[in-house]
Amino acid sequence: MHKLIDIGANLTHNAFDKDRDEVLQRAIAAGVSRQIVTGTTLEASSDALALANLHHGTLYATAGVHPHHAEELDDDSLKALGKLATQPQIVAVGECGLDYFRNYSPREAQLVAFEKQLKLAIEVQKPVFLHQRDAHDDFIAVLANALDEIPGGVAHCFTGTRDEMRACLDLGLYIGITGWICDERRGHDLREAAQYLPLDRILLETDAPYLLPRDLQAKPDGRRNEPSVLPHILESVARCMGQTPKSVADAATRNTEALFRLSAN
Repeated sequence: MHKLIDIGANLTHNAFDKDRDEVLQRAIAAGVSRQIVTGTTLEASSDALALANLHHGTLYATAGVHPHHAEELDDDSLKALGKLATQPQIVAVGECGLDYFRNYSPREAQLVAFEKQLKLAIEVQKPVFLHQRDAHDDFIAVLANALDEIPGGVAHCFTGTRDEMRACLDLGLYIGITGWICDERRGHDLREAAQYLPLDRILLETDAPYLLPRDLQAKPDGRRNEPSVLPHILESVARCMGQTPKSVADAATRNTEALFRLSAN
């Protein structure tokens, strides 16, 4: 059994309200000994921190505002987010970035919120947990102006092409891969790009409860994804990278500990 860290699990989602403790135990039994709980709004970030504080050494959290909620990031919420971001169990600023696929918030509001959170990451000197969908050029342009002063970041749930991955790597980002790589309909670009992903840049995540791998044989009731599925994603990633699962698992764990400043475990 490989030692794994899920860098992106939405454990405060109400899909886990009835059995969150059991979900955590199943993850540990599957070798997923640590998880980073994703913050997507001010409220969700506060909840993620509270959950992480209940599980020291097992759970950590991020604090940020997803581009879907960019219009909510006013001066007061940014100040509150800044206080959260200084907490020890908060290991990154985000989920932040740009999403032009849904445009739930206007693009201008997304750009403003993204830049504010990058400035926050500079202030607290923590890495960024990044979201991008159908906004690659603007995403890279905004990051290029800030990353020199930020201690790293990850392109969370990367789904793009080889060229898009190369642009992220050139900025020094890590690449987070989810069960999207297991999707025979949508995962072709990612599977092709993964062939060129260096071991020292790979991170693994489920994005639970979303993105249940389509090729999972025993699908859970309700098709809810959970962190215990991460070993299945590891196998797919290793095949695409032309590596052994052990080498990918070991590299992803080292990379996660380095980026998020986690103690070796």
